[in-house]
Amino acid sequence: MRLSDSIESFIKEMLDDGSAEVELKRNELAEYFRCAPSQINYVLATRFSPDHGYLTESRRGGGGYIRIVRVVQSGSQRLMYLVNERIGDSLTGEECIRLISQLKEAEVVTADEASLMAAAVSARALSVPLTDELKNAMRARIMKSMLMTIAARNKG
Repeated sequence: MRLSDSIESFIKEMLDDGSAEVELKRNELAEYFRCAPSQINYVLATRFSPDHGYLTESRRGGGGYIRIVRVVQSGSQRLMYLVNERIGDSLTGEECIRLISQLKEAEVVTADEASLMAAAVSARALSVPLTDELKNAMRARIMKSMLMTIAARNKG
């Protein structure tokens, strides 16, 4: 298991112990994992962001800490947040795959749905003579459409 995965799992286990938030000391965590504090920052920025359903707050210095709060949202609320706030007018293929993976991990979509979504926004599906800019705009619209359909299904 990669170091980033280990750090992520460790923090998620702490959150899974019934607490909606956890407070950690960056240096102590870095010492525990025998890594640089910047590695902890990387994990927080890439795996505990609002897009992943978390808010992080940190204070630097001697008594510094990191507070990670899990934002509790239903599947439909999360989908509507993605449609209205996260997805703009353009998404790269990598951004789409990351969003789909997050939805699968959060069990908002099934593995089969995630596979279909990834296929719909893949380079193969969009292998038409268009600029990358237009393809990314199409990906954003396709993702929004799929998420709206899933959100409507989850409400009913």
